[in-house]
Amino acid sequence: MARAWQFPEPVAAIGRALRDYLGGRRSKAQPVTNRAELRQFLESRASYVSQMSLYGYLRTRTGVRFPELFADNAFVASINQAKWHIWLACLSDIAVYAGLLILRRTNSPVDTVRGFMRSVLDEALTVVGTPADASPEFHAHAERVRARLALCDWNALEDDESAFSESPEALVRYAPVIDELKTLDAPIVRNSVRFRWQEVRRDLRRDLRAEAVLADAAQGAAP
Repeated sequence: MARAWQFPEPVAAIGRALRDYLGGRRSKAQPVTNRAELRQFLESRASYVSQMSLYGYLRTRTGVRFPELFADNAFVASINQAKWHIWLACLSDIAVYAGLLILRRTNSPVDTVRGFMRSVLDEALTVVGTPADASPEFHAHAERVRARLALCDWNALEDDESAFSESPEALVRYAPVIDELKTLDAPIVRNSVRFRWQEVRRDLRRDLRAEAVLADAAQGAAP
């Protein structure tokens, strides 16, 4: 059975996510040389961007009342459901981008990269398992993420923000903010998510050792 994987408590999530990120790979280059390190990179960056984006948006919208909202059980439940959907969207985006870099740096067949990235994604989703606080639609969303990688046309993508199409829309869709305000906020909210990905892209460009990652995967698959 996969171990349960959980986000930190909401009120402390922003500070913890930022502290973990600043104290980890962001502070210095740590090469990604195998599939386990790549999966860890994908999971940690998806967690960072999803938490900072969701809780940051809610804190901006609610101001000094932000901590008080977590006394409302119904609101907390809606946040928990939103965070898992946004995490899936973030995982989808960073997985597509990682596949793009691997494809370009190794000149491997598209099917080889596709199969590898689908296996890494499956491992990440297996580790997460079935979050107790996720919505009933969590698994359907996870299947859409799998389908995106299965059908991804990496040759049509550029090394820019084009791979990051799901996470900005997910924050707008799932954040527990009334629709009238989300309509007003949508352009800024989308741009805030895109901005958070900029440094993540730089990190992965710098740290990814694509040939070593694929070689490790091939070695692990050998009988």
